[in-house]
Amino acid sequence: MRFSEEELRKITLNAIEELGDKASPDLVKKVISRAVATQTTPSQTTASATEGRAILTSFGMNKPGIVAAITSEIGKCNCDIQDLTQKLMDDFFTMIMILDINSSNLDFMQIQENMSRLAEEMNIKIYLQHEDIFRAMHRV
Repeated sequence: MRFSEEELRKITLNAIEELGDKASPDLVKKVISRAVATQTTPSQTTASATEGRAILTSFGMNKPGIVAAITSEIGKCNCDIQDLTQKLMDDFFTMIMILDINSSNLDFMQIQENMSRLAEEMNIKIYLQHEDIFRAMHRV
């Protein structure tokens, strides 16, 4: 099984949390190796990948229809936008959204793939992180 960078990060953070004060590079490596060997993904070790909230960050050169395209894709995934912040700086746009993914019929990875496809089509960047990962990254 191939793990995404996000999945490996989650496994690593879980290993560090599990080991607590005993977390040394060698021990963390052993816990990660064990998790990878048993093909345990973060969605199996923590909350379901279709539960909770996600943080969507997008940016790129501004053009008509960006917000519409992103929100339309979010709607197709049956995710609820709980908060949206958008800023234009000359020809450059940035947008951050908090999404409730609880009612989506897609798992988190599928939603992420849909957003990546849209980003390629529109020649912009879109990053989707599960809220748990986002919070853990900013806590470390």
